[in-house]
Amino acid sequence: MPRRVVFFGTPAFAVPSLSALIDSSDSSGSVVAVVTQPDRPRGRGQQVRPEAVKIHAQVRGVEILQPDRLRDEAFLSAFRSLDPDLAVVAAYGRILPTALLAIPPLGFINVHASLLPRWRGAAPVHRAIIAGDGVTGVTIMRVVPELDAGPMLASASVDIGLDETSAELEARLASLGAGLLVSTLARMSSGPLVETPQDAQLVTYAPRLERRESRIDWARSAAAVHNQIRGLQPWPLAASLLRGRRVLFHRSEILSDIERAGEPGEITAVDADGIVVATEPGVIRIVELQAEGRQPLPASAFARGSRIEAGARFEPLPEA
Repeated sequence: MPRRVVFFGTPAFAVPSLSALIDSSDSSGSVVAVVTQPDRPRGRGQQVRPEAVKIHAQVRGVEILQPDRLRDEAFLSAFRSLDPDLAVVAAYGRILPTALLAIPPLGFINVHASLLPRWRGAAPVHRAIIAGDGVTGVTIMRVVPELDAGPMLASASVDIGLDETSAELEARLASLGAGLLVSTLARMSSGPLVETPQDAQLVTYAPRLERRESRIDWARSAAAVHNQIRGLQPWPLAASLLRGRRVLFHRSEILSDIERAGEPGEITAVDADGIVVATEPGVIRIVELQAEGRQPLPASAFARGSRIEAGARFEPLPEA
């Protein structure tokens, strides 16, 4: 690998890439520092907690930088003083300024969780599932000032499971990306890599998720509702009203062998496998859900505890 590497990353997705880089370090190259976002309040109690990359860097004994502003001269000076040959980015969470990109002689490369140019942006895993994609993957690309628009150095694809959630898929892609990153850097050590431009005609974007996207419209197809439920993991979670109370959906499955026998949102059956709900067209089974503020439960247990029977109805949340 290049002699001196600085790693930029923040959430759990980036940890396998950081760990793989550290493990692959030897006398010819090493991770000299980690740049991660400042600690912020998180969770219900809004306690200030470090993100996953910072925790891993502390355990591995790597220097940590947490700049508030990447354009500040104090940070740029500190970054220059690290004398980096290359910087690696994995879900850092901020746009990198041109002045920063110009510092390492070998530039910046990024571990991106999609098959570019499809799903440039902040939420590629979630958007792929919500859109019903059957295949996705990881792309190693060169970072340029335009969002996720740099030439591609390597890619690897995976099939998306029919019931796989975005949290599960993201974990698989994190591991895939780590291996692809290490092999790409090994090839880089042997000479310049082939850099393939992205096809501008195939570009799609993956904007950040918003809370308003939780709202389920049951008058959509079973596939669309199912993809929304599994794609909005772990936040903001797909949601509806039941007896005036907000409920959040964690897992579902499409029941392709059952014809709809009810109005959209109507519960048509409750059994040991879950809660069956009519859509338009189709039927899905809710497998896991929770009342807001409570713990997630298997749908059958939720139905027993809440005395839910066929004929009850999930109502859409009010539109924002």
